[in-house]
Amino acid sequence: METVIAKLQETKKASFVINTLAHSKRISLLEKISKLLLEKADVIIGENQKDLEKMDDLDPKKDRLLLSKERLEDISKSVLEVSNLPDPTGITQLEKTLSNGLKLSKISVPLGVVGVIFESRPNVTIDVAILGLFAGSAVVLRGGSDAQHSNMVLVKEVLHPALEELGLPKEAIYLMPTQREHVKTLLEAQQYIDILIPRGSQSLIDFVKENAKVPTIETGAGVCHTYVEKTADLQMAAEIVVNAKTQRPSVCNSLDTILVDKEVAKDFIEKVIVGFLPFEVEIFADKTCFDILSGLGYPFLSLACAEDFGREFLSQKCSMAAIDSFHQALEHISKHSSKHSEAIVTKDSQLAESFLSLVDAAAVYHNASTRFTDGNEFGLGAEIGISTQKLHARGPFALEKLTTEKWIVRGEGQIR
Repeated sequence: METVIAKLQETKKASFVINTLAHSKRISLLEKISKLLLEKADVIIGENQKDLEKMDDLDPKKDRLLLSKERLEDISKSVLEVSNLPDPTGITQLEKTLSNGLKLSKISVPLGVVGVIFESRPNVTIDVAILGLFAGSAVVLRGGSDAQHSNMVLVKEVLHPALEELGLPKEAIYLMPTQREHVKTLLEAQQYIDILIPRGSQSLIDFVKENAKVPTIETGAGVCHTYVEKTADLQMAAEIVVNAKTQRPSVCNSLDTILVDKEVAKDFIEKVIVGFLPFEVEIFADKTCFDILSGLGYPFLSLACAEDFGREFLSQKCSMAAIDSFHQALEHISKHSSKHSEAIVTKDSQLAESFLSLVDAAAVYHNASTRFTDGNEFGLGAEIGISTQKLHARGPFALEKLTTEKWIVRGEGQIR
């Protein structure tokens, strides 16, 4: 425990160097990280394989864990994209002169030390590190034991060498041990960590919320709905739903529940199962949809129970329900949503605007797949996570939410 505290002290000390780092040097740092990701690809993939071999093939988190050359190339590219973004620090947000002559300004400044606790997502190691460093903060990482080898090789072969080559303290990135006893230390380290971000399952997020003494930004599990309204272009709706469910089912913005107006349920289901069949998507359907799917001979089918609505599947599974009206769709989403990403497919522009206005979620969509709720897709370069709370950050958040504010007050001897 003393060793972990000592490491946190070193990271806090290193943060003062990173906090004052020139923007040009931050750019150089990210360029070096991007380059090393490609140069060390074989070593990284070899260590990642050790983690993959320990995980059950049926575990939906296995896809999240995988690092291939293609994924490393994508991560490397995203690092460069972040390096091309504007400096989020030192921005003057407000200037005013008071009647007593005091001159006030409010500027954006680095948070200091950002802590992130996450599961089975080694790409998070890079995303969090580059965003934290580029926003002028040091970073403490606590990944899961499932990704231990992957996280270690990324830190030791990419992040630390990049820092050292630029004459910066490698302690600015600290990968904590995976033993559970160290989690309490992280959650209570107010002296050394300025903000803590949990990224993973709902149980992890709830645990951090309930036990952390460090201020926390809550990221959320994704229970995502797509509502096919009766005026929808049903071929478009089917393509959106198939993409939202199958393109990468193990991530938080993938589709979990399909709601379809009863009036068009059969026509829509006939179209959507064409896309679902090659992926063997298992549908947990309410009675109306079950009868339709059964009549069409769909083979991957179960009758839904109450728990299948509001469930994050993270695999090639989803629930489906036929509904009577737009208002019933709103009620269903309000009851079961995790407030992550929700979509409507409709030709009725007035209903679409009502949906976008009334649905309480971090991201709401009209005629598009929820798979776009992603920092990179939103032009943020990468993301720390997708926040479902309403304070400080909501939705995909990255550089602009990794700063805080400082008031600068200039006077000429004024007293109160």
